[in-house]
Amino acid sequence: MKTSQILVSIAAFAAVLGGADAPAQARAAAEARTVVTRGPLPAHEQAVVSLFEASAPSVAYITTESVQRTSLFTMGVAQGAGSGFVWDTKGHIVTNNHVVEGARKVLVALDAGNPIEATIVGRSPEYDLAVVKLKTVPKDLKPIPLGSSRELKIGQTVYAIGNPFGLTRTLTQGIVSALDRHLPTTDVREVTGAIQTDAAINPGNSGGPLLDSAGRLMGVTTAIRGSAAQSSGVGLAIPSDLVNRIVPSLIARGKAPLPGIGIDAVDPGIVARSGISGVVIAGVNEGTPAATAGFKVATDKGVVGDIIVAVNGKPVKTLSTFATEIDRTGIDGIAELTVSRDGKERKVKLKVVDLAK
Repeated sequence: MKTSQILVSIAAFAAVLGGADAPAQARAAAEARTVVTRGPLPAHEQAVVSLFEASAPSVAYITTESVQRTSLFTMGVAQGAGSGFVWDTKGHIVTNNHVVEGARKVLVALDAGNPIEATIVGRSPEYDLAVVKLKTVPKDLKPIPLGSSRELKIGQTVYAIGNPFGLTRTLTQGIVSALDRHLPTTDVREVTGAIQTDAAINPGNSGGPLLDSAGRLMGVTTAIRGSAAQSSGVGLAIPSDLVNRIVPSLIARGKAPLPGIGIDAVDPGIVARSGISGVVIAGVNEGTPAATAGFKVATDKGVVGDIIVAVNGKPVKTLSTFATEIDRTGIDGIAELTVSRDGKERKVKLKVVDLAK
């Protein structure tokens, strides 16, 4: 076969495989598509964008270092992470107590900036709140506006900003699913009036702000019920009205007010196993209202003594429910206790004082 015939055959074969104008088709396929322009964002979307842009610079990414025992003879450094938010222009950052508990070093990153070392100025395990203070305070520090959680309605939209799984400045949206939930914080204490939301809250969100559609602080995201590995649609937040009562005290004196009457109680586990409903008084503290009430305390010989079964007419079956009712009465308020002894009940009125003083 002649050379000219070979070239013609190759050209014909190429045309069958790729078309007669394959190079031109390749060039057309490589051209980028035309971008379709759109109009302005709908008002509701723009509102969310504006909320995030205004609030995100005030949300903190908190990392901690703590010393933990790794074996019988060795210690190691453990790292933790959580969220927080700017409280004031003096450099105070609010977070959860469990985020910074036991930390020997706290670092705070704001608005994707370099981490700033901070010191712990106050902690409250009872309310799971803590305040740290930046050692170097940026000039443009912007506190998140404060709202009143009493204004919240079930069904209204809320937004959480935090650092789930270390993913900084993450925005999630949901509604207020329920109000007045109970959030256990210690073995004998719980936060009442907690906010339940279906906004996605995951590990790392703890300590971040829960905002309303006006960008105001409504709560501090704290926990999820269900799997610890992922959001289950049941997130809880400490209400802002409680936060606004506790945080100033943490800043001023390093601890939160602790309403009480000055009693010591028998371990709740022992009481439950004994089939007793109420708070069994194990002792009273000198100089407190309880010291003047003439309580009969339990002894190590099996004598039960006085049992508090109600506060202000509301039954208290456990120590945590007793603490909740005393907290609701408030410092300087008068609590009417229903006390049972040998099957007989009597009323005792005592002033609630701040046991943290």
